[in-house]
Amino acid sequence: MNLPLIEPDLELLRARRVLIDVRAPVEFAQGALPGAVNLPLMDDEERHLVGLTYKQAGQDAAIELGQRLVAGGIKAGRVAAWQRVLAKHPDAIIYCFRGGLRSQLAQQWLAEAGIERPRLRGGWKAMRAALCSRIDAAAERPLLVVGGLTGCAKTALIQHLDNGLDLEDCARHKGSAFGRHPLPAPAQIDFEHAMGLRLLEVDGSCVVEDESRHIGVVNVPLTFWRAMERAPRLRVEMPLDWRLEQIRKDYIDDLWAIYSRQFGDWLGWTLMRKQLATALMRLKKRLGAARLARLQRLQALAFREHERGNRQAHEAWLAPLLTEYYDPLYRHQLEKHDRTFLHVGDWGSCLEAARDWSRAQQEA
Repeated sequence: MNLPLIEPDLELLRARRVLIDVRAPVEFAQGALPGAVNLPLMDDEERHLVGLTYKQAGQDAAIELGQRLVAGGIKAGRVAAWQRVLAKHPDAIIYCFRGGLRSQLAQQWLAEAGIERPRLRGGWKAMRAALCSRIDAAAERPLLVVGGLTGCAKTALIQHLDNGLDLEDCARHKGSAFGRHPLPAPAQIDFEHAMGLRLLEVDGSCVVEDESRHIGVVNVPLTFWRAMERAPRLRVEMPLDWRLEQIRKDYIDDLWAIYSRQFGDWLGWTLMRKQLATALMRLKKRLGAARLARLQRLQALAFREHERGNRQAHEAWLAPLLTEYYDPLYRHQLEKHDRTFLHVGDWGSCLEAARDWSRAQQEA
């Protein structure tokens, strides 16, 4: 049977084509292609058994075992799952790890059911290589880094730029002790794929926020991180009251919006309080016991006031968190690295400076 192939073109991802990933769930959890839905040919246990047989008795024996394990009603159920997706997304594409036997079998079984769909040549591995090469290519192009004290809305500035790459959004983490997202963090591979996908929209120069290499549980790819370290910088400077309002929005209002939407009011409130209390505890070593205890008391009082409708009460613990923890930490980093800046100014002037720099790179 002549089964159609499609090349691993990144335009498929840019077009948000639906992809049917027929790898086992354990493989999918380690990292998938953007837009993929996991409808495995074999589940984790079946894959494990077939893999053992392949090592011990070779490919033919492994194929024979796979055909015995995935037969009858099990096979029919898996074909039906693919058919349901294809009924909604008739242009979906099938892939496995290398575009080999598993995606071929899925194609064959679908063809027997009267549906012909292509598989991705080279599979997950080929498309991942293309996404990673996009990151490496961006590391070779002009890059601008936006720094500044916590609460200066650097992420919002990045999001206002056509060539901005929001690493925190890719990592699903705000890059601080209080930055954990209510939803699960992506796997390292998925973080890299999200970066690569965003970079499909960025042609030429790129602007990113000043981050450590570690953002939550993921790491910025080394080539890109080294480029960030070498890149010119801007520094946003805003007054404390402005920053305090911004950080309350980030740490309280936005977080509550996500928790309440995902878990409802009661459970969302409980989980948000637990997250913020735990985040404060993680700073014990740097804050010291006495200062931590003071901030914990202020945080508990703020939550009680918040329940009465006074969200402003959180500023009582957020203000000392900024001035006694985050600001000294940032200034220490400045002294340690002896940074020079292309521009230092307020949020609006830094946004214009970033746009001017981007235009200059485009014209160069």
